[in-house]
Amino acid sequence: MISLDFLEKVTCFSCLNDEQLEMVQDRAEIAEFKRGEKIFSHGSDATHVWIVVEGDVELRSEAPDGGKKPTVEPAVSFLAEANAFGWTCFVPPYRYQLSGYCNSRQCKLIKFDREDLKELFDKDPVIGLEVMSYLMGAVGQQFEQLQDEIAKHRGQEIMSQW
Repeated sequence: MISLDFLEKVTCFSCLNDEQLEMVQDRAEIAEFKRGEKIFSHGSDATHVWIVVEGDVELRSEAPDGGKKPTVEPAVSFLAEANAFGWTCFVPPYRYQLSGYCNSRQCKLIKFDREDLKELFDKDPVIGLEVMSYLMGAVGQQFEQLQDEIAKHRGQEIMSQW
């Protein structure tokens, strides 16, 4: 079982009281992976939000068929302890836009089922507000990263024309 102390370190849960953290704790499942193992695939049904407990997770863009050849180079991002990802489970068409891999010797993750979280949000809207606010921030951060990558790529195109 995940400790309340750990959950309290996770940004989207940091403002919750002990009773609310216990409600979150009851819905948390542990999943473990070894280096290189795929956590989820680009284009697959997004059914979970994930939080890193131990290890590093690499999110990368891949061909929709799950091929090994990335469509964006290099990896999009790395996630470490107490970071949440998988927000696309709340956004139609409910598909993962990236693939997730364990990028350390082992990864220990918490996974929350989308339907369990929606039920929890209905029971306690404050939990829903905190989690969804955090996830919106994550979306904004990923959008900024994408803008930076596009700008960098366009800059390289301009330089190669000279």
